[in-house]
Amino acid sequence: MKHIPPAWFITGTDTEIGKTFVACALLHALRRSGARAVAMKPIAAGCDDHGMNDDVERLLAASSFAPPRRLVNPYAFRAAIAPHIAAAEEGRQIELPAIASAFAELRSLADVVLVEGVGGFCVPLDATSDTADLAALLDLPLILVVGMRLGCINHALLTAQAIAARRLPLAGWVANRIDPAMSRFSENLAALCSRLPAPLLGVVEHGTTPAEAGLSLRLPQAPGY
Repeated sequence: MKHIPPAWFITGTDTEIGKTFVACALLHALRRSGARAVAMKPIAAGCDDHGMNDDVERLLAASSFAPPRRLVNPYAFRAAIAPHIAAAEEGRQIELPAIASAFAELRSLADVVLVEGVGGFCVPLDATSDTADLAALLDLPLILVVGMRLGCINHALLTAQAIAARRLPLAGWVANRIDPAMSRFSENLAALCSRLPAPLLGVVEHGTTPAEAGLSLRLPQAPGY
């Protein structure tokens, strides 16, 4: 039987809660283990005058090698707004099969692939599909990044319920300390550990670099292995 490299879909409780940071940290951890690891950002909104997106550049820099950019980021939009609005403004359509094709090609080049979603779990991509549909099409287990701040318990549990409603596997979650002054952090972390139906993969401390954060993170058990 042909070996299929493991891959995970990284989603979040909201936008700006550290999905790219966590993906980069996991890439550093994978590289230290000797894996040929790469990340994909299928859809990015917010580019500079040269068409570059900060998240995509960070993922490329943290990956083990530099694959063709068209595989890493099939869709890049100028405005830093919801992708379905950005696509409509540019007269473009986000085609999920095109993303799946790029992912399959990228997977053939690597030992491990991380796919970072855009925004939260249910961000619309067009009139009928969203990022949850993309995760389902790619048939990948999910890693949930929880931005640790006031309100995160509700956001995390609602996201976990949405993942379960789509019958997708939640493989693990990461607690990212985006608010270093968060009150009762330990109690909030304990509440999430007791309620989320997946293992905690690690805590990312505020102010660390992706390489440092990678030392305290682990990947879930690879699906099917």
